[in-house]
Amino acid sequence: MTATKPAAKHKVHYNAKDNLTGYLLLAPWLFGFAFMFVIPAIISIYYSFTDYNLLSAPNWVGLKNYITIFTADKNFRKAMAVTFTYVFLMVPLRLAFSLFVANLLNKKHHGMALYRVLYYVPSIIGGSIAVSIVWKQIFGNEGVVMTLLRVFGIEQKYSLVGNPKTALFVIILMGVWQFGSSMLIFLSGLKQIPQTLYESAAIDGATPMQRFWKITMPMLTPTIFFNLIQQIINGFRIFTESKIITDGGPMNSTLTYVLYLYRSAFTNFHMGYSCALAWILVVIIGLATVLLFKTQNAWVHYEAE
Repeated sequence: MTATKPAAKHKVHYNAKDNLTGYLLLAPWLFGFAFMFVIPAIISIYYSFTDYNLLSAPNWVGLKNYITIFTADKNFRKAMAVTFTYVFLMVPLRLAFSLFVANLLNKKHHGMALYRVLYYVPSIIGGSIAVSIVWKQIFGNEGVVMTLLRVFGIEQKYSLVGNPKTALFVIILMGVWQFGSSMLIFLSGLKQIPQTLYESAAIDGATPMQRFWKITMPMLTPTIFFNLIQQIINGFRIFTESKIITDGGPMNSTLTYVLYLYRSAFTNFHMGYSCALAWILVVIIGLATVLLFKTQNAWVHYEAE
């Protein structure tokens, strides 16, 4: 009996025409990436080392902008403090609330799809100028919140958005309200957890709280990690809410980093200075992301492991 020869492997040959087709399909993205990101980024790096006001030619000043930012700019330190406070308070609250709502929506009930859509709506419209204006009115002197406080006999000299002690918390509350995208990601992660794990734990007598901490949380850590990175990046980039609701006030209590960058560029016309501020923010976000990736081995548990 003769041994059969193994089937010959078919090699896929690509010709120049196939490569051209691929490049043509990639062309719109490559064009946008080059002209909307790479080239502007290179130009902004150059401007960050210049004194440029949009009206005259850039004047090379070397590291002067960066030295001024770190040594003599009080508004930079204030904007950093406000932004870090916002991120450290808003991100955990939004993630916790998102996970709570995702658990509630991870049920099989009639009409649950409609509830999921309704809970996602704030994330669609939450960052818009119109909603920020409405939010400002709600917490303003004649808004619903102040009216309710007066009904219960709580008189306030300033509105919540006019008080330096409470203005930032109003913006944080709006950030927490925009929880829809995180909620959907958590909901997707919850649906990937095998129900047999919960059934086995219930048979063994585990309480719902024990099942949550021993099964749900460990299995959900990759999703938490993804959401955490995404929300931290978005938190550092907050602009619309602080610009529309308080315009950085009162007394710079809501002067976020991007709002200060915007003022430097388009109010004071210090374009070179604002480019330096922008690249400092890029470095801060990059370091925060790298730090999270360095710590994931200690708390993120992947199913393959």
